[in-house]
Amino acid sequence: MKRDYYEILGVTREASVQEIKKAYRKLALKYHPDRNPGDKKAEDMFKEAAEAYEVLRDPEKRHLYDLYGHQGLSGSGFQGFQGTDDIFSSFSDLFEGFFGFSTEHSRSRTGPERGSDLRYDLTIEFLEAAKGTEKEITIERMETCSRCGGTGAKEDSKVITCRTCGGRGHVIRSEGFFQVSSTCPSCQGRGTVITNPCSACRGEGRRLEARTIKARIPAGVDTGAKLRLRNEGEAGRRGGPRGDLYIVIQVKPHEFFQRQGTDIYCEIPISITQACLGDTVEIPTLEGNENLKIPAGTQTGEIFRLKGKGLPDLRGFPNGDQLIKIKLVTPTRLTERQRELLKEFMEIEKEKQENGFFKKLFRKVEFHQTGK
Repeated sequence: MKRDYYEILGVTREASVQEIKKAYRKLALKYHPDRNPGDKKAEDMFKEAAEAYEVLRDPEKRHLYDLYGHQGLSGSGFQGFQGTDDIFSSFSDLFEGFFGFSTEHSRSRTGPERGSDLRYDLTIEFLEAAKGTEKEITIERMETCSRCGGTGAKEDSKVITCRTCGGRGHVIRSEGFFQVSSTCPSCQGRGTVITNPCSACRGEGRRLEARTIKARIPAGVDTGAKLRLRNEGEAGRRGGPRGDLYIVIQVKPHEFFQRQGTDIYCEIPISITQACLGDTVEIPTLEGNENLKIPAGTQTGEIFRLKGKGLPDLRGFPNGDQLIKIKLVTPTRLTERQRELLKEFMEIEKEKQENGFFKKLFRKVEFHQTGK
């Protein structure tokens, strides 16, 4: 079983983002592969700390984790890191920004480089979120250039070693005790310079193209859910793997249903006579209409529950419930016959009140006033 993320980083559950970042930096420095060559345990600790940091630095992922633990992250699209290269790609700005030593993993860009992750904001209808759906989305992403095959060079072009960095792809400068590396400004990290670039991609090796992708939206998603489509991000450089595509869900509000977790709420209007005498009414549900028995004497605001008629749970738990709130509707237009019947009903109610509740109330008031 996975260890607790807070325990891994050595912070409390109330820790701020800055405290979490500081704790991760300390562990990453300690277990960095360049400092522990060939040490499998250190590599595992490095991956474990990176996974904990990735979750706890993100407010949405952290909220899910605090509520439901590791299982709660299954619906967010986060599935951990595939290896150290994946970690360095995700936190490249962090490693180059505050790691004060030269690191082969964070500085070297002369070999295959993973493509960037992409984000797509998708708005869906309430019923699509409830039942799940499949959507076709069109995105623009960097694709490997078909003309040069990703090399960035024409067939007659020569590829020479960059003179600025000597083919390393980075330059090193000394800052006191530390040596800090940065991407070579001449070759942009490639380590080589192309004498005759490809005219289609201008030496980049990739071109921006539109792609249509089918995305399966699982039943039960809510606004803010992130779905991860592996290898649907941008193409990598120099034969590197693709990045991932993250689809961020926005669910439109529904005119009848309201959502609270996996439960759904609705309000049903009934007449005074239905409330008094009881009735069976037809209720819309996510699976079609269903009969609901209204007992005699039902009061306005009373709530009835239909078990299992709510939304699916992304973690595999049973469906939520549908809760129906009763609202009594007072008629505004009455026929003469209705008026007569209601007047007769009112007279009977007055008589009952005079001999019941109000009679007792008046006696109590009289007693307090006279003491008799």
